[in-house]
Amino acid sequence: MSAAADRPHARAPLEWPGGARCAASFSFDVDGESAALAAAPGTARSLSVMTHQAYGPRVGVGRLLDILDRVGVRSTFFVPGFTAELHPGAVRDIAAAGHEIAHHGYHHVRPAGLDPEQQAEQLDRGSDALERLTGDRPLGYRAPMWDLSWEMPALLAERGFLYDSSLMDDDFPYVLSPGEQGAAEGARTLVEIPIQWALDDWEQYCFLPDVTELGPIQTPAHAVELWRSELDGMREHGGCWVLTNHPFLSGRPGRAAVLERFMADVAAMSDVWIAPLGEIARRTVEQAPAPRGLPRIEP
Repeated sequence: MSAAADRPHARAPLEWPGGARCAASFSFDVDGESAALAAAPGTARSLSVMTHQAYGPRVGVGRLLDILDRVGVRSTFFVPGFTAELHPGAVRDIAAAGHEIAHHGYHHVRPAGLDPEQQAEQLDRGSDALERLTGDRPLGYRAPMWDLSWEMPALLAERGFLYDSSLMDDDFPYVLSPGEQGAAEGARTLVEIPIQWALDDWEQYCFLPDVTELGPIQTPAHAVELWRSELDGMREHGGCWVLTNHPFLSGRPGRAAVLERFMADVAAMSDVWIAPLGEIARRTVEQAPAPRGLPRIEP
């Protein structure tokens, strides 16, 4: 018996189109003002903070759409319902450019801090806002602040969502059963596309008084060095590399220029399949991996 067979979670990696070694996705969280307001409501009184956040949908989204068009990459944009209603033009521009629009809450509040009824209200209200602008209800979800609750997978499955991208326990997408055990035949499931904080520009660039003050704002070269090292690891192991950028951060000129060069480098890699998260989720479903339950942790 091989050493890999002795590991309880060892399994063959998913297969990616064209014989690619790994999958990759450049995703964007269009938080706008909602992220600051949810974290610190008092920031509504700060014109400086509100304009810092509004830069994303007002300027950053357009710049990033131009980059994606030049490089030939299709992406997924996660948009809070509040941001969509405040900046409908940005959402329509994303849809018109052919990119996937996915759910990122309504007020950008952490699901783990809400009761199930409040979570459902945020979920439905956000879906309604996106559907009014695009004509389609979103099929993908990412928890605000990446803080998914134990109840949310069931709420998503009940509403017909295809995937979530908020958890961090694997290198590969997998099928998630909202219950503690694997899903019974015919039960609703959800694809989980894992993320990790190292692959997020928030930890590299974000400084917001009273919201997040993580330390020195890093250079784009520092950020890309980290992201590239994680991609090289995924190319070795055959997993799914998902980068998250925020238009109010990575939409700034210097960072956007470096991101474009990095994106072009990745697009030229013959062993990497780049796709929106919805396509990665469908590819996962096609290979029918056994559903994974959610055994709740009790302190």
